[in-house]
This record gives sequence, C-alpha cells and structure tokens, in this order.
Amino acid sequence: MNLKSMSQKVTAMLLLSVLLVTAPFAVNTQAASSVNSSELVATAKDLIGTKYRGGGTTKAGFDCSGFVSYVYKDLGVSLPRTSSGMYASGSKVGKSDLASGDLVFFNTAGKGVSHVGIYIGDGKFIHSSSSKGVKIDKLSDPHYWGDRYVGAKRIADVTVAINK
Repeated sequence: MNLKSMSQKVTAMLLLSVLLVTAPFAVNTQAASSVNSSELVATAKDLIGTKYRGGGTTKAGFDCSGFVSYVYKDLGVSLPRTSSGMYASGSKVGKSDLASGDLVFFNTAGKGVSHVGIYIGDGKFIHSSSSKGVKIDKLSDPHYWGDRYVGAKRIADVTVAINK
C-alpha cells in the first residue's frame, strides 16, 4: 500500500468517525427545529389548572420540574428530571434577554435552585405551584417571586426555534 492510499483511508476513517459522533446531535437538532415558542406556550397553557403533586410528572398532577419536563417532552425535547438538573443545562440568559420558552429558576427553599418555570413573555412565567397547581405568575412579583429569582437558561435544542 502506498502512502497516498494510506492517507486517503485515514482521512475517510476520520470523516466517518466525525459523522458517527455528530449524527445523533444533528438528528436531535433537526427534530427540535419543529418546536417553536408559540407551540411550547400553548402546550403549557393547556395544562393550567392541573393540580400540584409532589414528584408528579403527568396530567394527574405535576411538581414544578415534572411540569416543565412534560411540556418539553410533548414537543420532543428531553430535560433532566429536577430543577437543579435543568439549571445545570442550557445556556445562561440575562433577565433582560428572556424569550418565550426559556426556563426561569427560583430559590424557594433557602438553598440554591428549587423551583423552575417556563417564561412566556411580558414578564410572566407558567409553572406548577405547590399551592395552586399550574398557573401563570409575574417574574417581578414583589410579594414572592421577585426576591427568589435565581436566573434563566435557554435550552440549546430549542434555541433556534424559539428565536425564529
């Protein structure tokens, strides 16, 4: 085997390796491109009134992260199960740069991230509250949420669709 032939085989193997490693990500991104913020918000709003259930992940009752996971999963995007796991995902977003579909996080238990919701625009978010189930609240609510806001994340798989 000559040097040119060996070089071509190595190049072909490298290209194949890159394709095998990146193909799952390309498929996931393509599937997520059909998700847009209006679909996401509509799916979430359809669940308003669903009762709260600790550890709940179904329409029978949701906790905060179960609700968020359910909404995203319905549109083909998998998220970590807990609010702290979700906070470790995605890209940080400044409060002034929030877009519909971004995840917003709060400290309600006194030790780090303990609550998550979905930003829906106009300074509002939808979430599953322990007192009233799935509902919409204002981020800047001076009586509760405003002081407990920790930050926001944009989920990479949905970013392209959200910003269309």
